[in-house]
Amino acid sequence: MQQIPTSSPPSTNDAPGMTLPDEYILSHIDPEGELLEELTRDAHVNLLRPRMMAGHLQGRILKMLCRLLRPRRILEIGAYTGYATLCMAEGIDRDARIHTIEIDDEMEDFMMKYIRRSPYEEKITVHFGDAIDIIPLLDETFDMVFIDADKQRYPAYYDLAFPRLRSGGIIVADNTLWDGKVASPPQPLDKQTAGILDFNEKIREDTRIEKVILPLRDGLTVIWKK
Repeated sequence: MQQIPTSSPPSTNDAPGMTLPDEYILSHIDPEGELLEELTRDAHVNLLRPRMMAGHLQGRILKMLCRLLRPRRILEIGAYTGYATLCMAEGIDRDARIHTIEIDDEMEDFMMKYIRRSPYEEKITVHFGDAIDIIPLLDETFDMVFIDADKQRYPAYYDLAFPRLRSGGIIVADNTLWDGKVASPPQPLDKQTAGILDFNEKIREDTRIEKVILPLRDGLTVIWKK
C-alpha cells in the first residue's frame, strides 16, 4: 500500500509522518477503531513489510463500498494482515460472507489473532494457499472481488475471478499505479511492474466492463461487470 499523492514527499503508511493533507483527511473520516489501531501498531513493530498493509483511508473506502453495494459474497485475493478483510466485514450484512485467500501461511498466527477477536469473525472464511489453485474450488458467485496480492499475477487472478463475478458486480484492484512505475518502461527484471502494466492494458481493452482508476494512495481500480 502507498500514501495519498500530495505535493509533499509521501510517507509509507497512514501513521506518524503523514503530510498535512493526509492528516486532515484522516481526521475528518470515520476512525478505524481500537482493534484495527492495535493491528496497525503490531504490524509496524513486528512485520518486515507493514507498508503492504491496507491503512485507515483505504480501509474506510472498502467499508463504504460494502455499505453502498451490500455484497453478499466477497472474494479477497491477498489478505496479508487481514486489515482490509476486517474493514469489509464491518460493511457487509450479517448473513454476508468473505472468502479471503493468503498465500503466506506464516501470516496465519498474526491474521487470525485479530480475526478471532473481531465481532465479524463468523463472516470470514480464510483460505491459506495459492489463489490460482483455490479460486477454482470455490463454489460461489461473487458480488465483489478485491485483488491485492502478487502483482505479476494480477492478469491471472482477473481471468479466474471474472467468470465467478455476477453481472453488476465489481472488482477492486489495488496498487494499479505502482509507485508511478506504470508511467515508465519497466526494468527487464521487474516482473511486478510488468504484471501491473499487463493488467492495466487487459482492463483497458476489456469491453465486458466499465472501469475507473482512482488516484488514491497507490492507485485503486474499480471495475464494473456489465
